[in-house]
Amino acid sequence: MNSLKLVFIVFLSSGIGGVSRYGIQSWMTKPQNSVFPLSTFIINIVGCLLIGTFFALSQKENLLSPEWRLALVTGFCGGFTTFSTFAFENLAFLRSGDYGIFILYTIASIILGILAVFAGSLLVVSLTR
Repeated sequence: MNSLKLVFIVFLSSGIGGVSRYGIQSWMTKPQNSVFPLSTFIINIVGCLLIGTFFALSQKENLLSPEWRLALVTGFCGGFTTFSTFAFENLAFLRSGDYGIFILYTIASIILGILAVFAGSLLVVSLTR
């Protein structure tokens, strides 16, 4: 398949995923005054369920074509949440018995991700003074 067509598939489907995330978060956060980020948590868990479902459908008797798998797994789930990809990759490490890589990847992703968010916010604060 034409690579430009594949890029368009990812572009369109990730946009739909991002807009879906925005809509759900907007809808859920209005009545909610909780410290716990329930909307993000639910989106991440739903994204994990979806990526597992879509991937399994693509593996089982090719129920999803490679283009649909690209649109749904990489595009939609990628736009909806990258946490689903993170969880899927960790499941692959567990299934293959790569427990050390699983632990390293999980802990490093969480700690470095939080530190990167903090560093980015510090950078903006220092540049806008």
